[in-house]
Amino acid sequence: METNVTPATTANAPAPQRGDMRRSVHVPEGGRFLRRLFVFLGPGYLVATGYMDPGNWATALAGGSKFGTALLFVAVLSSLMAIVLQSLAARLGVGAELDLAQACRRHYPFPAAVGLWILAEIGIFATDLAEVIGTAIGLQLLFGLPLAVGIFITVLDTFLVLALERAGFRKIELFVVAMLALIAFSFLAQLIMARPDLAQIAQGLVPTRRFFTDPEMLYIGLGILGATVMPHNLFLHSFVVQTRAVAEPL
Repeated sequence: METNVTPATTANAPAPQRGDMRRSVHVPEGGRFLRRLFVFLGPGYLVATGYMDPGNWATALAGGSKFGTALLFVAVLSSLMAIVLQSLAARLGVGAELDLAQACRRHYPFPAAVGLWILAEIGIFATDLAEVIGTAIGLQLLFGLPLAVGIFITVLDTFLVLALERAGFRKIELFVVAMLALIAFSFLAQLIMARPDLAQIAQGLVPTRRFFTDPEMLYIGLGILGATVMPHNLFLHSFVVQTRAVAEPL
């Protein structure tokens, strides 16, 4: 069934609410191309954080420790699927000026929209639980802090990020970029120290029959898929692309 999404107009576009961040980031009309490009990179960095959560790390570590590079093809295929879905979410936000939640409410019957909302809330609870516990465990491993203290610190840093909203949406993006840079530097350092075998990496990019015959390998592979193709990132991406104050709606 094909669903047509028409661009929003002044009459049917969602009315701005207090604290609404839509069109809150100024986009320079002139200037160099790179300057304008950097203005639009912020939403991508925010979405990228969803692919670096404890769920991704746990499934990747489990797959690597048990099967080496044999599950690399699952990670690549999952990433390609995520790219397609994220591009569709971005197109929805830019073209229709709707986020995914608003589109579901507008184009589905009310009972179906309520059901989708309940499923989305359950997904949010599940992913937040992994983030909080994962951060607490990380603080315990690094600094020996009790889990309860780690959870309390995690709650505080969540409010810190929310407080940055008062300083503007770009401040949140800069904070996220700084965290991503730290993660990228740490990963690069570990990659240099590990000195992976390039031949094994190339071999892991090719699917094998064992993936379909080994239940444990299939289970971890599905975990990698589920940790990569995440629905909550689609809701986020379709909204954050609307924070740029372009000259005219596309």
